Order: sequence, then structure tokens, then C-alpha cells
Amino acid sequence: MKKLISTIKNIFAIEDLRVRILNTLGFIAIFRLGSYIVLPGIDPTQLKGDTEGILGLLDTFLGGAFSNASIFALGIMPYISASIVLQLLTIAVPYFQKLQKEGESGRKKINQYTRVLTIIITLAQSVGFLATINANAIDPSVAGPLFTISSMIILTGGTMFCMWLGEKITDKGIGNGISMLIMIGIVSRLPGALVGEAMALGLGKSLIFIIELIVLFFVVMSVVMLTQAIRRIPVQYAKQVGGTASLQAGQRQFIPLKVNAAGVMPIIFAQSLMFLPGMIASFWRNESDIANEIGNVFSDYTSWQYNVSFAVLIIIFTFFYTAISVNPNQISDDLKRSGGFVPGVKPGLATSEYIDEVLTRITFPGALFLAIVAILPSIAMLFGVTREFAAFFGGTSLIILVGVVLDTLNQIESYLLMRHYDGMMKSGKLRGRSKNIAVAS
Repeated sequence: MKKLISTIKNIFAIEDLRVRILNTLGFIAIFRLGSYIVLPGIDPTQLKGDTEGILGLLDTFLGGAFSNASIFALGIMPYISASIVLQLLTIAVPYFQKLQKEGESGRKKINQYTRVLTIIITLAQSVGFLATINANAIDPSVAGPLFTISSMIILTGGTMFCMWLGEKITDKGIGNGISMLIMIGIVSRLPGALVGEAMALGLGKSLIFIIELIVLFFVVMSVVMLTQAIRRIPVQYAKQVGGTASLQAGQRQFIPLKVNAAGVMPIIFAQSLMFLPGMIASFWRNESDIANEIGNVFSDYTSWQYNVSFAVLIIIFTFFYTAISVNPNQISDDLKRSGGFVPGVKPGLATSEYIDEVLTRITFPGALFLAIVAILPSIAMLFGVTREFAAFFGGTSLIILVGVVLDTLNQIESYLLMRHYDGMMKSGKLRGRSKNIAVAS
């Protein structure tokens, strides 16, 4: 406890870090305030309560802004969708590949394309969002085309403002602005979920509530290990002759390959696909018993059929996303150019094949663990945990939450170590951040 208090004092003793933290808190306060400003012409008392399925997941990311029909109802999600599309285009389209290799100028052009695509996606999604609003919640005196157009403009402006807030948190705050906004939206639901679970259990089942909190603690620790786990491939750099003709010893470094290199993207892709069977089956629900059965299975998130299908899709997408995000050939070429090599492995094609083999071996257990984490909320619901609280036992929310918190701690850690203060951990450094890392890109 004494070390924690000392660390907090050290954090606020650094003026630059103190200003960045206060700026971040201010931007977050503006973001949360906007989540409660309802669209003009909407009666908030007539809005639907809880949202389910993909809309429920979106509402969780936005901290209730979606179900509140606020000006930030779409939040930062269209920007994330646009970023994913541009990321895939940089892999498949030569023009965007060329832009990516142009350095800062290419990055600026890609950012411009991302912003334009964000506006297009937001306008399209705003139409779908307005269709989900209860008709009774719209004031009859303003209902009509003008209301739809004005709401689309406001929602698009809200998304662009959220994107601006995220960029300001990155520039003026402690970094990871876009991810920070999503994390705040998720965390804002935690107090209500805890209170709801406690009230659902009642005073007579306090021990069960304590056990649930202990289980949640171990689940979080497991996700932290999954997020931080890396496989180090040793790299040796050839000895060099210095300017004074003295022989310098070759440096020994390593390439860090993450066990979960795909992050949360496999869960997001898989979750999107899991809604398609039920949606398609709904068109023939009244005409076919098979369609009815499929619709019932894929609308029940706790059924074993749903969870097995969900887990298999996550494993497939983990391999797919890892394959497009980590390029063994590029890593091998970079090593060769910089005079590095993996001990016992020939440079060039042999090194690329070796890295690919190691990556495949560590990706499978990572994908399996990710699939287990993704279905934990459904398992928790089978044991009687409320849906709101069960969402924190795994899935997309928990992985994003853990990842952003760890990145934020790393940012603060670097400031402390730069100013010669003790780090936030007794070891002085968080695992997963090391200067002794070979450049792999």
C-alpha cells in the first residue's frame, strides 16, 4: 500500500504526465456527457430498455449511448469499421500497399480515406439506428423525412466528434484514444452490473456473490496472461568492425511473437457471422420447421450448438487474422537486411519457414484459449449470473478492457522510468515491454 501511494505521488510529480492525465479525464467527461444528450425529437421515456444481440454488444461498447438514443449513439464504432476495411485493403489492394510503404505521407492519405469512409459508414448506420427506435419515442410533430435527415447529420457529427476526442486523447492525453473511449464505455456498465447481480441474489446469497467475484478475478488474470504471452525467437547479429578497427561483439536480441497476435478481432468477426443464420432463418420461420429450429438455436446464446459454432469460428478467424497481420517473409527480409539471423537457421526462406512454423504452433493454443474466454459469459449465465454481469466474465468486453488497461499502464510506466522513478511494478517494468526487441517490421 505504501509503494502504491508513493507511485501515485511520483505520477503527479511529473508535470507533463499530470497534465496528460487531467486532459484525458476531461475528454472522457465530455464523452460521457454526450452519451446522455438525447437526439432532438426523441422522448427518452419511451425508448426501449435493454438491447440484445449485436445491438447489445454495441450498446456495451458505447456505455449505453445506443439505447439512450444520444447524439453519440453510434460512437466510435463506424471509425473502427472503416479502419478495419482500410487495413484489409492495404493487404489486398496494391495501391494501398504502396501508400503504406510511403511513410508519413502515405499514412496521412490512408487517414484521409479512413475519415471519408467513416462518414459514409456512419450515414448508412444512422438509417439503421433510426429504424430501431421505438416509433412511440419519436415526437409526431417532427416525424418525417426532415427528422431522419437532421438525425443522420447529428449522428454523423457525433461520431466525428468522438473520433476527434480519441485523437486528442492520443495527442494530449496518455495515448490509445480510440481504445480508451471504448474501454470507458465498457467500464461505465460495470457498477450497474454489480448492483444488479447483488440485488438479483439478495442478502441471503452473499457468499455466492463473493465466489462470483473471486472467479471473475481469476478470469481477468487469465486474460492478462493471454494478452501478454509471447514466444521469443532469439536473434543474433553478426560481429562488426568499428571505426577504430576494434571487433565489436554481436548483439543478442529476440523477435517477440504474441500468442494472441489477432487480439479481439476474431471474436468480433465470429460474433457478426453468428447472427446471420438466425436472420436468414427468420424469413422462413413460419414456413419450415427446420428454419424454426435453426432460429431457436442461434438465438439462444447459452445453447451448446451456438457456443460450439462460435468457438470454431473464433479459432478459424484467429488463424486467418494472424496470417494477414504477421508476415514471416517480411520479418525474414528485415533480419537479413540488418545482418541478423536466427541461430541454427539459414537466412532467407529457411528463416521465414521457421518463423511461420513457430507462429502456427503458438497460435493454436492461443486461439483455443480465446475461444474459451469468448464463451465464458454463456457458461456464467447457465450458472444463474445475470446477462449484464456475465458479459464481464469474458468475451469482447473483457479482452478490450484488459488490453487497454495494460497499454495505459505501459504508457505511465515509460514516463516514470524516463524520469528515473520506480515503475508501477516492483520489478520496475511490465512484461511485454522491453527495449531488447529486434525490429520485425
